[in-house]
Amino acid sequence: MNTGSFPPSRRRGLLVHGIIIALLAALSVWAFLNLARAPVGPTIILYLLVILAALPPLPFFSYRAFALLRADYVLDRDSLAFYWGLRVEDIPLTDIEWIRPASDLSTPLHPPTFRLVGGLLGVTRHPDLGAVEFIASTRHNLLLVATAKRTYAISPKDAATFLATFRRATELGSLLPAEAVSQYPSFLLARAWDNLTARFLWLSGFLLNLGLIVWVTFLIPAVSRVSLGFDSSGTPLESVPSVRLILLPLLSALLFTAGIIAGLFFYRDEKLRPLAILVWASSALTSLLFLLAVLFIVTTPI
Repeated sequence: MNTGSFPPSRRRGLLVHGIIIALLAALSVWAFLNLARAPVGPTIILYLLVILAALPPLPFFSYRAFALLRADYVLDRDSLAFYWGLRVEDIPLTDIEWIRPASDLSTPLHPPTFRLVGGLLGVTRHPDLGAVEFIASTRHNLLLVATAKRTYAISPKDAATFLATFRRATELGSLLPAEAVSQYPSFLLARAWDNLTARFLWLSGFLLNLGLIVWVTFLIPAVSRVSLGFDSSGTPLESVPSVRLILLPLLSALLFTAGIIAGLFFYRDEKLRPLAILVWASSALTSLLFLLAVLFIVTTPI
């Protein structure tokens, strides 16, 4: 029996997300480089605004691209599972009432309000079906999976083969009783927050970054110029306006956020949770090192 993986269409979504990520990353790098060289004046504010506009969405679109790359619908004789990033839905076949194309509906099904090519995610309402959760990459080949609790909208690339395989699986019957699993990213965050070590590392990193931002904000008016490094002979580099110290808390916050997201990916698997704790510890330690770097910079004579 041909059961197994029925992934969604990914090419267009990954292309769109890749372009957005590349543009945001290029803007961030451009603003960082120019901020490091810009003279004191309004241009510094401009570069800071570009960084603040380009950096925060970068982790979001990076996660969406990663989720699409790993997205899959897995069907066997016992269950139908959806995998989309940190979102996991595993439904026993006995709980599925029917699966049919969305095009069969008499009233069109509207996708979620916020949508992007390659990522139709979220819950919408239909007058006949009630709440419908989209876990799909495109409206093309959209299938509806109805259970007693909720209806799901999915988009396997080969919808016809998926439907035929589902019919054969239901005719053959289940081999083993399956348990329903429903995992949202928020559930994973809550589970990680309940871990005292993870909570301590998250709070430590957050407070270190917050303290670094506040400290640098007070340092900039009080210190006119600083040296941000040394040459090959160990002599401090030519001093620059102290406003460029703002680069350090920005980099620290970016690395800390990336570490939190990477750790959550490992935390999903119980066997890899020590690795997640190690990643979060490294992120907190990196924030501390940035704090010490600022201390070293402002106390080094120039």
